Amino acid sequence: MSKDYSKYLKPDLNKARKRTKEKVEKILYQINEEALNIGLGKTYNVVTFGCQGNEADSEVISGILENMGYNKNEDLASSDVIVVNTCAIRENAENKFWGTIGSFKALKQKNPDLIIAICGCMAQEEKVINNILAKYPQIDIVFGTHNIHLLPDYILEHINSSKKVINVFSNEGCIVENLPHVRVSNKKAWVNIMFGCDEFCTYCIVPYTRGRERSRDPEDIINEVKQLVADGYLEVTLLGQNVNAYGKDFKEKDYTFADLLIDLDKTGITRIRYTTSHPRDLDQRTIEAMTLPSVMPHLHLPVQSGNNEVLKRMNRKYTREEYLDKIRRLKELNPGISLTTDIIVGFPGETEEQFLDTLSLVDEVGYEGAFTFIFSPRTGTPAATYEDLVSMEEKHNRLDRLHDKINQGYLDGNLRFVGKVVKVLVDGYSKNDPNMLNGYSEHNKLVNFKGDASKIGQIVNVMITEAKTWFLMGEEVE
Repeated sequence: MSKDYSKYLKPDLNKARKRTKEKVEKILYQINEEALNIGLGKTYNVVTFGCQGNEADSEVISGILENMGYNKNEDLASSDVIVVNTCAIRENAENKFWGTIGSFKALKQKNPDLIIAICGCMAQEEKVINNILAKYPQIDIVFGTHNIHLLPDYILEHINSSKKVINVFSNEGCIVENLPHVRVSNKKAWVNIMFGCDEFCTYCIVPYTRGRERSRDPEDIINEVKQLVADGYLEVTLLGQNVNAYGKDFKEKDYTFADLLIDLDKTGITRIRYTTSHPRDLDQRTIEAMTLPSVMPHLHLPVQSGNNEVLKRMNRKYTREEYLDKIRRLKELNPGISLTTDIIVGFPGETEEQFLDTLSLVDEVGYEGAFTFIFSPRTGTPAATYEDLVSMEEKHNRLDRLHDKINQGYLDGNLRFVGKVVKVLVDGYSKNDPNMLNGYSEHNKLVNFKGDASKIGQIVNVMITEAKTWFLMGEEVE
C-alpha cells in the first residue's frame, strides 16, 4: 500500500538554510507497482518555466508519467494530468506562473477529474504554498525539487483519496539515479551532474529551493553519456546550479569537474557544453580542460557586477580583478573562445560610479551575449531587506545603457565569423522562415542556412555569409 500523503508537508525556509557534512543519500528510482498503468488511456502535459535545470527535470517528469501509462498531449484543455514546473529566480517568472494556474480554474470546472500538480523551485517557498491553499483550490498536488521521483505516489494518493496532496521536503536533498527521461531532442541531451548550491549569494533563492551541493558519482554520469552516444546523441550539456563545483563534496575520492570533462571526452560524445559556472570555482585545471576536442569553445560565466563593493554585498566571493584574471587565462589557452554572462543592474545601493565599473568590465571582457536583469528581491534572501535608494527609472536607464553594449557585443561576436566555415548541429527548420534550417555552431552561435530535412540532426559545414545581431546567415559547403 502507498503511504498516506494527505497530511500537508509544507516547506520550511529555516530548515532549507541548514547544511551538514553528512554523506548524501543515493536512491535508485523504482516506480510504485500500484501506480503502474493507472494512466493507460489518459494523457499528460508538462508546463515548464525557468532554466535548463527545470527543462531537464521536466524531461524526467515526462518519463515518470509515461512509466505510469500516460501519453503526452500538446493540448492542455484535453489533458488528464497537468504538471507545472516552476521557477523562483525572478519576479517575472512567478507572475507568469500565477497567471497560468489561474487560467486552469476553467479547465478544472470543465473536467473535475483533471489532476493539476505544481512542482519546482516556487513550490519550495512557504508563501507560495500558503497562497495556493488560500486562493487556488484547483491545485491537487504540490511537490518540490527534491522529490520528483515520488510523483507516482502522490498521483495515486490523490486518486484514491480525492484529497489535496502537499509534500515538499526542506532537507538538503539526495541523489536519485535510474530516473526515466523523455528527451525533447534525439541528438542533444541535458545531463545533470550535480544539484544544489552552497554559495548563498545574497539575492538568490536557489540555495534554499535546491538544497546543498551534491554531486552524482562520476561512474553514473559517464555511463549515462556512453548510453547517449550509443543512442546516437551528438551533444550533451552538463547541468548544475554551480556546475564547476562538481566533486568538491566528495569525501572518499579526489575527483573534480576537470576530471569529469577529461573522462567524458573519452566517451565518444562529439560535443560537451556545461552551465552554470560560478567564477570562484573555475580553477586552472578546468580552464585547461576547455581545450579538449569535445569541449565547446563557449563559456557562460556570470559576473553579476563589475564593482568590488557590489560583488561583496552580493556575497559573490571573488573580486573584479580575480574574475578578469580567469578570463585572461581562458583566452590565453583558448583563443577565440566565446564568452557570455549574467549581469544584475540596480542592486540595492549601486551607485552610478559602481554601474560604470560594470560597463567598463563588459568592454574589457568582450562578451558576445548576456542575460541582463534589474534586481528582483526574493523574499527570504538577505538582499530583500537591503535599503534600495535607486529609482526604478534609473534602473531602467542603466539597463538600457547596458543593453546597448551587450547588443554590440552580440554583433561583434558574430561579425568575426563572416567568411569562415563553422560546424553547425542542425536542430530543424527556422520558426521564422520554413525554408531555412538552423542550429548552433561550436561557439554557440545560432546559424541559419538553406538545406533539406535530411540534414536535421547532423553536423554540417556552413560558410558564414552575413552576421546579424542575434544570428548568422550562411551556405552549406562540403
